[in-house]
Amino acid sequence: MPGFLSDKKRFKEPNMCLSNSVKQDTPIHSKSYPSLTSQVTDDFDSPILPGLPDDVAKYCLALVPRSNFPSMGGVCKKWRSFIQSKEFITVRKLAGLLEEWLYILTMDDGGKESHWEVLDCLGNKHCLLPLMPGPVKFGFGVVVLNGKLLVMAGYSVINGTASASPDVYQYDSCLNSWKKLANMNIARYDFACAEVNGMVYVVGGYGMDGSSLSSAEVYNPDNDTWSLIESLRRPRWGCFACGFEGKLYVMGGRSSFTIGNSKFVDVYYPEKHSWCEMKNGCVMVTAHAVIGKKLFCMEWKNQRKLAIFNPDDNSWKMEQVPITGSSSIGFRFGILGEKLLMFSLQEEPGYSTLLYDPNAAPGSEWQTSDIKPTGSCLCCVTIKA
Repeated sequence: MPGFLSDKKRFKEPNMCLSNSVKQDTPIHSKSYPSLTSQVTDDFDSPILPGLPDDVAKYCLALVPRSNFPSMGGVCKKWRSFIQSKEFITVRKLAGLLEEWLYILTMDDGGKESHWEVLDCLGNKHCLLPLMPGPVKFGFGVVVLNGKLLVMAGYSVINGTASASPDVYQYDSCLNSWKKLANMNIARYDFACAEVNGMVYVVGGYGMDGSSLSSAEVYNPDNDTWSLIESLRRPRWGCFACGFEGKLYVMGGRSSFTIGNSKFVDVYYPEKHSWCEMKNGCVMVTAHAVIGKKLFCMEWKNQRKLAIFNPDDNSWKMEQVPITGSSSIGFRFGILGEKLLMFSLQEEPGYSTLLYDPNAAPGSEWQTSDIKPTGSCLCCVTIKA
């Protein structure tokens, strides 16, 4: 996979982009609750709801449907602070009220502009995300953490000059707003990233001068800091990552120590602060997703088969993708209700999204779904809130 700023290297064709130009983290004022706006003050010492203990008041706020969260955040600072907190998601979860929404980065038919659109579990379109601050980016990483979307690093081209970025932005799905987080220590793009035990890890990729990287770092959301961790044994780029049982798995892409694509799997143990490796990986992966304790991959060499990895015994099995829904090759993955959504990259007459249920009875794993983006899917994440 090519780098940049070298006679022998060029940027690869972008497969994802975001554009920007709005003010970040703009409060959204409530139109649904005008009387509350005038009655509830911004005094953090006042109760959340007058006349109720705070624990009861928090539960009451958690009962409100997700589509009303931005309006609630505009009522007062105390409500806004609670909706932004991990506690709010925890209360919603304990009450059995978490709603899964899909956040899909889509490209228009002309391939010129992209945007994030939001779909619920029925495929109903709720909104488009505000444009992310900063310049248009490619080769960035996306992770969901504590009900929020993190868009990390990548590269941008400004006035004909390309440069990698260490910038990190966070989208709060409850308040429908972006804000800037701490920069990564090393600017990079085309890297692996994943959440493990409430921390975000980024590994490898290309650096500022287009050279391949072996460095890795971790983000702690509690204090908004990035820290370098032990590097990989070899530089690696174009790879992907996922977390299983408190460990970070990095696979796919290429390494400077291999000819062609790498089958090595680098495994990081956070408690030991060290890496180990195995040789039973997937190569040239075009889409991947984790459901439960299994990893689902689509390899470029055979895009009508689903490769399923079981970390318990480091084994793989192949599942034939049926022609039903779409006969084209090339898919992007999404997750909804512990099921795998497969969005076709080529729209056809009568096209439907394929759905794979790993917990279904043998012979009935494959179905079709009406859920699909308005354009070509570049990436898809699920946020529960």
